[in-house]
Amino acid sequence: MDQLEGWLGASGLEQMEPGVVALLVAAGLAAGFIDAVVGGGGLLQLPVVLMVPGISPVQALATNKMGSVFGTATSALTFYRRTSPDLRTALPMAGVALAGSFGGAALAASLPEEVFRPIILAALVAVLLFTVAQPTVGQLTELRHSGARHYGTAMVIGTVIGFYDGVMGPGTGSFLVIAMITLLGYSFLAASAKAKIVNLATNVGALLFFFGHGSVLWGLGLLLGLSNMVGGYLGARTAVARGNRFIRVVFLSVVSLLILKLGVDVLRGA
Repeated sequence: MDQLEGWLGASGLEQMEPGVVALLVAAGLAAGFIDAVVGGGGLLQLPVVLMVPGISPVQALATNKMGSVFGTATSALTFYRRTSPDLRTALPMAGVALAGSFGGAALAASLPEEVFRPIILAALVAVLLFTVAQPTVGQLTELRHSGARHYGTAMVIGTVIGFYDGVMGPGTGSFLVIAMITLLGYSFLAASAKAKIVNLATNVGALLFFFGHGSVLWGLGLLLGLSNMVGGYLGARTAVARGNRFIRVVFLSVVSLLILKLGVDVLRGA
């Protein structure tokens, strides 16, 4: 029994104030909704998890992943039932992304985030400028490549972004969406639907490592997971109903907030 408890970790709910619990539920709902539309929900959820008394950064990252698994699973299923995305691209991407995320999580346990922040900040600024400068990008699916080149590009995207999700996480869904639009040629809606499947795999890959590491606070993770499920379901339904224009607006808003947060982090670390 002691070995099982050590593998699962503590619940994370011991002696938590009701106000903190309510804030975690609200953050989980909002993060699940945002993740379902364009990704980037970790921007909201992870800072709130870090507010839990006594939690370490690795425990926060691990528990955040557990909550996100529930949300991405719900939104992926909702998108699949309503848009029937092409799994011939999504599933191979998900497989390599899971492996990349596991490796990234292993590295995250020993490597400071500060190493990556300036690089990610520059990439996000480039993504924002490109999307603003190209108002028609992502309106229609016009595939850039076919055959082996299409699938090879998809596998590279899955591996690289999966690794990033394991190391840091926030913005993973947004990176997946913009990569599928710019490098593969999907519309915002089609890219979002496939990104949910790949993002589910990256969350599972990182979570597998963190379970073995004993860093997951399972009680807190389940609380976040239930909130993420509700938010993910509502977000996916809204994205499908409102279409590409709505997703583009939310995407630009989330990327702008990510740039602001990472910019502040870089300046504080300077």
